[in-house]
Amino acid sequence: MRLPSLLLLAVLLAGLPACSPDSGESPSSSTTADATAIPFDREGRLGFVQEGDSLVVLDIEVADTDSARERGMMQREGFPSETSGMLFPFDEEAEQSFWMANTPLSLDLFFISADSQVVNIHKYAQPNTAEQIPSEGPAKYVLETPAGFADSYGILEGDRVWWRRTEPPEK
Repeated sequence: MRLPSLLLLAVLLAGLPACSPDSGESPSSSTTADATAIPFDREGRLGFVQEGDSLVVLDIEVADTDSARERGMMQREGFPSETSGMLFPFDEEAEQSFWMANTPLSLDLFFISADSQVVNIHKYAQPNTAEQIPSEGPAKYVLETPAGFADSYGILEGDRVWWRRTEPPEK
């Protein structure tokens, strides 16, 4: 029968990522009704530098595994503060594309080259949409912050970033 295989396909499609790198497939627009709060794991610090001057330093969560990159900010209600973000490091510098399906908050996305320069900024990405958000050139990193972050801190394309991991918290 086709019904069990169609049901399985529907379940698999419902779990597609939001606000994550585009895998070339169309994302699902479903949401989880009982989404529990996903904790923010402070794993590092990232700073923006403009003409040699430090603009702002953020606490970052690092999405450096396939599953973390696929999950992104999906089904999260926000960041712990306006100076928090999620960094997506990739193995290779390449064109990147993200989407916002299952992401209930508006974000600013910063596409960053391998030499730590902001390639382009996509401000105020619309929540819960399947619209593709492409880099405008090769990027090795993508940073997501609360919407309005770029405007609030005067961050521009061409600015530089630095980042480092912090020691993991003791459990």
